[in-house]
Amino acid sequence: MALTSRLSLTGPDVSEPEDFLSSSLGIIFPNDVTNLHGNADHGLLYTSPHLPKPLEFSLAQVSEEADRKLFSHYLWNSSLLLAELIESSTLGLNPAERHDFSVSALSTIELGAGTALPSVMGGLLGAKRVVVTDYPSPPVIVTLRENVNSLIKSENSPSERFAVEEVKVGGHCWGEFDNELAKGFKNQFDRVYAADCLWMPWQHDNLRRSVAWFLKESEEARAWIVGAFHTGREKVALFFDEEKLMEVGLEVETIWERDCDGVDREWDADREVEDISARKRWLVVGVLKRLRDEKEVRESKDKAR
Repeated sequence: MALTSRLSLTGPDVSEPEDFLSSSLGIIFPNDVTNLHGNADHGLLYTSPHLPKPLEFSLAQVSEEADRKLFSHYLWNSSLLLAELIESSTLGLNPAERHDFSVSALSTIELGAGTALPSVMGGLLGAKRVVVTDYPSPPVIVTLRENVNSLIKSENSPSERFAVEEVKVGGHCWGEFDNELAKGFKNQFDRVYAADCLWMPWQHDNLRRSVAWFLKESEEARAWIVGAFHTGREKVALFFDEEKLMEVGLEVETIWERDCDGVDREWDADREVEDISARKRWLVVGVLKRLRDEKEVRESKDKAR
């Protein structure tokens, strides 16, 4: 099933001429996919066969240029994929998956959450603590809080799955820790999520630092990073630089690529020339873990040199 098949628009009628043109693009360009969803006039309805009813997401109404540049007022394919991975593993739908994305009885935090679909899915399927963050832009945080508080409810959860004890939404600038949320949640999470946050290479150092800051200091703790290549493979690949991850005490446990139809292939940081339509179909899934101790960090750095 196609990655985007669970989505539909809510709101005003979408039968304007430009909407017909938009819907015909898949015929004109059969390899092209839409990688961001929603707009200022419409919300999104997410329908999973494993949830009791569809989930309706609102999108932030942004007017300032600085807020628009965040692109948090869309739902991105990376979030769709991460939500499906969480659902599939937690419900045991695909035992052959490359990694276990179950959130049962775990504490989770999402960075750069946007609509927070992965966090909502985790909260409905058995996560114990769910913390959701994005850049502290008022319209983004207001909408994020509305989505999380209205959707993470027992009536939206499969029978006997709901186990949330704490839900919190707040602003977080990656790499900045001198605030109540960051201070209160240092090294508190079994799982750290980030979906479609890799398109800004100038923020990679800060994002890595935030992942390391919130992730528990345990061998079982993991960070799940999903990114798309719509702004170029080179930018995304920089985040997974081995030495840069070592500097914050992290390493890649496993990494691979999956397309919008569920086809997997091995991760390749450089596929040379890629057609833009083909490139948009693929996403990278990276699982990070902690290096075990400072000695291992030093040894890994020496090895990298």
